[in-house]
Amino acid sequence: MKKSLFYSPIDYARNKYLKYITIIFLITLYLPILNLIIFSFNDSKRNILWRGFTTKYYNKVFENDVLFSAFLNSLTIATISTIISTILGLTTAITLWKFNFYLKKYYDIALLFPIIIPEICMGISMLVFFNFIHWPNFEIWPLTLSNIIIAHVSFTFPFIAIIIRSRLTILNNDTLEAGLDLGANNIQIIRLIILPFVKPAITASFLLAFTLSLDDFVITFFTSGPNSITLPVKIYSMVRFGITPEINAVSTLLILILIFCTFFLIRYLSKNNKEV
Repeated sequence: MKKSLFYSPIDYARNKYLKYITIIFLITLYLPILNLIIFSFNDSKRNILWRGFTTKYYNKVFENDVLFSAFLNSLTIATISTIISTILGLTTAITLWKFNFYLKKYYDIALLFPIIIPEICMGISMLVFFNFIHWPNFEIWPLTLSNIIIAHVSFTFPFIAIIIRSRLTILNNDTLEAGLDLGANNIQIIRLIILPFVKPAITASFLLAFTLSLDDFVITFFTSGPNSITLPVKIYSMVRFGITPEINAVSTLLILILIFCTFFLIRYLSKNNKEV
């Protein structure tokens, strides 16, 4: 009897060679990150050889006003831009899902441009745009971050719109018609049916946009000014003078924030799936 040329996922999981390849791949992928976290506790300025365990570089991070200001700028930009992007992405997704209008298919294609365009091209185009319209240099915080927030909204809201729209495609129109038959108006349909249905997609896309904005460097580098330095840009400026445990400590804190957001996302989506 001939063996089938097609294998099930269980057959692949039992293949020991694939297990070894997976383990090697995961070690190669995560070992540098683990090395960064370990050496953030290294009691050595050069950070080449292990000289002992210490937490003093974490204390220096919190005592460094410039680093704290950059970290606060990153959190502010990520929060504001994600909120704006979520509102724009939600309304865009509902519009593209529910209505047919002139040049809709071209708008669908244009929505993908911020995603597929290289970040360096996006950053240069935003720099040229702000110079062309003579965007003012604000002196009051957080208005000093306004150009970076606009740039982050322009490349994060398409992710949100695509994720929410993919969720809306599986919404049964019979449910909406049943709501109309029961006397619900359009606002009630959106508030009581559509929004609860897309709530997991909104949460997932919100955290995705937040992480994309928080660790973005290229676009931020071209749109930031002397009064709007973010954490990734500050880390880049510090790395040029050598990698120290202080840089590792800052990077570790950033990694922990992203891990926390991912963990919250997984727990939230798992909880919603069980309820459904």
